[in-house]
Amino acid sequence: MFTGIIEEFGEITAIDREKNNITFTVSSALAHELKVDQSVAHNGVCLTVIEVDQNTHKVTAIQETLDRSNLSSWEKGHRVNLERCMLNNGRFDGHIVQGHVDTIGKVTSKEDQNGSWKFRIEYESTEHVMVEKGSITVNGISLTCFECRDNGFSIAIIPYTMDHTNMGTLQIGDRVNLEFDIVGKYVQKMMQAHR
Repeated sequence: MFTGIIEEFGEITAIDREKNNITFTVSSALAHELKVDQSVAHNGVCLTVIEVDQNTHKVTAIQETLDRSNLSSWEKGHRVNLERCMLNNGRFDGHIVQGHVDTIGKVTSKEDQNGSWKFRIEYESTEHVMVEKGSITVNGISLTCFECRDNGFSIAIIPYTMDHTNMGTLQIGDRVNLEFDIVGKYVQKMMQAHR
């Protein structure tokens, strides 16, 4: 389980394809602290560390992961948000994040609001539950959504988040990984069962 509080940037330094799988080599300041079999969220996608050295670690994405996320568009030099699993004795600073991407969103607007930034993100499916002032995970970042519509929402970003995540690199048209709030998903499932 994750909280959506990003620890570090990673940079894709190598991409290896084997059959339908893609293995990414990621350089980061966290690498020397990781171990094989550890789960790490990469832009919100929970991936298992398969190899590690002092400066890099490797993870493999299978077809299901590639189909549901923006990982297949990553290139060498791409910056990713990294978060290790939450410790069971740690603070819960964000919200419950599983690292299981629900769909891909697209940045449709980015506004400088003189000290903060407002992004509009839209997605194709209308089946996901959005709650005004609720939680959403964008590229692994726990954020509060507003202006929620059937297929989109807005988020406001403070300077710290712009500087310490890859939100600062996003441009209109970029694709982002979205994970909707697990509590909302359970409520939706229960409501559908009682119809």
